[in-house]
Amino acid sequence: MDGGYYRSDLSAVHHKGFGFHADMCAPGILHHLEPVLERGGLVVELGCGSGRLTRYLVDAGHRVIATDASPAMLDLAREYVPEADLRQLVLPDDPIPMADAIVSTGHPLNYLADEGEVDRALVACAMALRPGGVLAVDICDLEWGRARMDAPPSARVGDDWAIITMFSVPAPNQFDRQIASFLRNDDGSWRRDDETHHNVLVDTTLIPTFLADYAVTAEVLPAFGSEQFPAGLRAVVGKKQSD
Repeated sequence: MDGGYYRSDLSAVHHKGFGFHADMCAPGILHHLEPVLERGGLVVELGCGSGRLTRYLVDAGHRVIATDASPAMLDLAREYVPEADLRQLVLPDDPIPMADAIVSTGHPLNYLADEGEVDRALVACAMALRPGGVLAVDICDLEWGRARMDAPPSARVGDDWAIITMFSVPAPNQFDRQIASFLRNDDGSWRRDDETHHNVLVDTTLIPTFLADYAVTAEVLPAFGSEQFPAGLRAVVGKKQSD
């Protein structure tokens, strides 16, 4: 499974069919980043995927380092935002560049192996933020699993892609997806690729207290701005204390 990261077909389907989440989140995130833009600070994006949010950040005038663990996603991002500084970064062990803001959409921290790795990634974010730096990331709460405990399989279809996803909740803090991706070949035929992805869910109410130990004052919000998040998804927005 290429280290558990999205492979090329699922990456392409995600870009074509699920970019709406970054589109919705962008205005709220850009609002939180206004002080960073004013001082010409550096934004590090975690889990940039195919670059949907990256495009908004670059177009708004931000200096951006966009990162992802998936080589296939980064290949798409290089096509979608060719002028961006794109790098592979695998949390929680790869160092995060020092930044004036750290942002993410698509809850990349939930793709880590367990709660311990999520904690280590949050610590890495806090340590990488410069004084006065902004944190704006989304993350799936335990409610995410409860809301989908008996959810039926879902399916979506586009002109040249389709996806079928089956859900399971093996434990209160675990959410699994079995995904079949379909893409149309140049000759009109279809190909299929299957992947399984495991997400760890966390009690987001504990995050502000946890981050306070690392000089980040944070709050858990229902969204970054006025957009509507799906049940169980939260926005963590905070600021690193100034010296």
